[in-house]
Amino acid sequence: MKDDIVTPKYLQIAVDIATRIANGEFKENSKIYGRSVMSSQYGVSPETIRRALKLLSDMNVVDIKQSSGAIVLSKQKAKEYIRHFNGKTITHSLHLKLKNLVTKQEKINKEIVNLTNMISKNSAKWSISNPLENFEIDVQATSPVVGKSIKELNFWHATGATIVALRREGKLILSPGPYAVISPNDTIIFIGDQSAVDAVNLFLYPKK
Repeated sequence: MKDDIVTPKYLQIAVDIATRIANGEFKENSKIYGRSVMSSQYGVSPETIRRALKLLSDMNVVDIKQSSGAIVLSKQKAKEYIRHFNGKTITHSLHLKLKNLVTKQEKINKEIVNLTNMISKNSAKWSISNPLENFEIDVQATSPVVGKSIKELNFWHATGATIVALRREGKLILSPGPYAVISPNDTIIFIGDQSAVDAVNLFLYPKK
């Protein structure tokens, strides 16, 4: 669900008044309409107009005179207020986008956990029914397989073992595929019989 940015009415009016000042509709040192006139013009209560003018007064755009309305102080300050408001709006929008991304990421993380659990359960069932066993072997930097892809090594034909995963820097890469390149310090996880284990050891560390 997409979040919408809802700007309070008094802020919208403050920006509109500042824009009218910046455009020269309201001149510096001139008096802005009274609250009752402006509330009718904008279709809001006089209190909403008071809050809008108070905000502009705090930013030195206008000067509120008791019982005599508001006087325009600075066209430049009005422009600065508009830039400030637009900057805050953009920042708010970015925060909302970040919030949405975090929410999506949390959902994806949950799906990853669920899939991992399903894979673990299915792997356990498969291991029980399959006569081949899972084995692991660490790849040292001196091994001739480093820097080569599984396809390039022709791994299965050379050893009779099938690589089912690679463990790299604490992360598990399942079904790495033929184009996965073996890196130093990888752990190769493979399936096969005892003869395949011997073949893999010899393949990674050939006798001189």
